[in-house]
Parts: sequence; structure tokens; C-alpha cells
Amino acid sequence: MLQIKFGRTIHHGTGFVNSAEGKGATPSPGAIVSDPAAFAPRTKRVVRIVILVGLALLALPYLLTILYGGGQPVSTLMLWRWATGAPVSRTWIDIETIAPALPRSVVAAEDAKFCSHHGIDWDSVRDVIDDMQDGEASRGGSTITQQVAKNLFLWPGRSVIRKALEAPLALWIDFVLPKQRILEIYLNIAEWGPSGQFGAMAGADYAFGRSAAQLSAKEAALLAAILPNPHIRSAKTPGPGVRRLAATYVARARSAELRQCWRENRESRHSLGGILTADRPSNPIQLPL
Repeated sequence: MLQIKFGRTIHHGTGFVNSAEGKGATPSPGAIVSDPAAFAPRTKRVVRIVILVGLALLALPYLLTILYGGGQPVSTLMLWRWATGAPVSRTWIDIETIAPALPRSVVAAEDAKFCSHHGIDWDSVRDVIDDMQDGEASRGGSTITQQVAKNLFLWPGRSVIRKALEAPLALWIDFVLPKQRILEIYLNIAEWGPSGQFGAMAGADYAFGRSAAQLSAKEAALLAAILPNPHIRSAKTPGPGVRRLAATYVARARSAELRQCWRENRESRHSLGGILTADRPSNPIQLPL
């Protein structure tokens, strides 16, 4: 006579085994036994790995900034376009070779206090906060240094998280790199055309068919006027609004205040083991006037 005894059921890959005694039975080979205590150490290891990877990613831009004292950095947007097969046009040009009117016009347009702040223009930040509290349209308060931080290491678009990451990066970049190098990087990674034109050389060639070293004051101001959105504004076929902005930037670039900006000497910085201040000019901005 067939007797069937019921006990604990242990599942495995092809079926189940009924234990005659139930409690204390030995699982069959290949059985899967759920034991929460066995997964706890593994979960902790995964969490630790995730945290370490996150910290490494946060630290990477700070390390790369030191290396970007030289070389020809590229932006994250350029990398994304390369990865997705979109066209990218960029030819590096040293700041000493660029027509002097372009860096002056860009500073006049984007960051009038570039020479005096330490990466963040706190007065501009307060103005933006006041506008938001008053319900007015928020103005852009990013400095050139903040834009370099965003372009090199972060992503475009407005985001509280991005801004939180951008602020300390901008302070670090301003501490590590001389002003002239920050401006040189910006002029070579800014998006200056609607079809993947990055940097002053590609922007000048697309808009005027000439090198960034040959730009006139008017052409330089037109390029400055289309920042930061060359998809909507055009220096090649400028509309009335772009022309008005360009005329304003031509005047600002010639102002006594901006000329003084080029001549300003900022307080000396402590080197990090001699690495950060190697070959650093005593005057952060040394461009022809």
C-alpha cells in the first residue's frame, strides 16, 4: 500500500522533494534554499562598491582639472556627439593666436567680472535669486568658469543637481588654472555652430570663412552674441537682435573697465607640490589690447 507523508517542500531546478520528517531534512542536490542571512554580506559588498564608484566619479573631474593645465581638452557634448555618430568640427587654437577682439568680446558678453571673481560671481547669483523670488524670468548667472566646468565634466540643460556639482568644480578650476588658461579652454570647447562646430576656429570658419586669428572686432562681437545657443542665433546670417547685441559687445570690449580687467594682478596662489603653478604667468590675462 502506497503511503504518502507530507512535510517541507524544497524546490529545485526540475521539481520538488517531499521530506518525510519535515524538520531537519537534507535538501537534495541542486535545491535552492532561501536564507536571508546568506545574502546580507553580499548586499553590503555591492553597496560599498557602488559608493566607491560614485566617489571615484565625483573625484575624477578634480583630478582631470590638474591635467588640463596643458593639452587640448574636449567637452562632454563633443564626446556624446562622437559616440552617437553626429558630426564634430573642432580645431584647437592657442589663445595667443586668437584675434584679441574675440576673448575681450566673449568676456564682455558672458562674464564682465571674469578677472575679479574666483569662479562664481556671487553678485550675479544674488540677482538671479531675487528675480526668482519676484517671479521674474530667471537670467543666466553662470560665469565663464562655471560654463567650462559644465562643458568639460557635466551635461547641458538646467538642473539643480548639475548646479550643485558645477559650483564647487568652478571654484576648484579657478584655484587650479590661471585665468588665461580657463578662457583658452572655453574658447576652444564652446559650441559655435548649429552642426557640431566647436571652438573659435570652427565657429569663425563656419560664420565668416576665415581663421579665428583674422577676426575683426565686429565679427568677434557677432560670435560672442550667439553664445550660448548657436542653434537659434546665427553669426553667419545675424538677425536684428544679434546685431544689436554685437554692437553692445563691441563697445563693452573697448571699455576702460574691461581693459583694466586684462591688466589686473590677482593674489598669488599656493601651489600643490609645485604642479599647479608651474609655468604660470604672474599676470593671469596677458593679451594684446
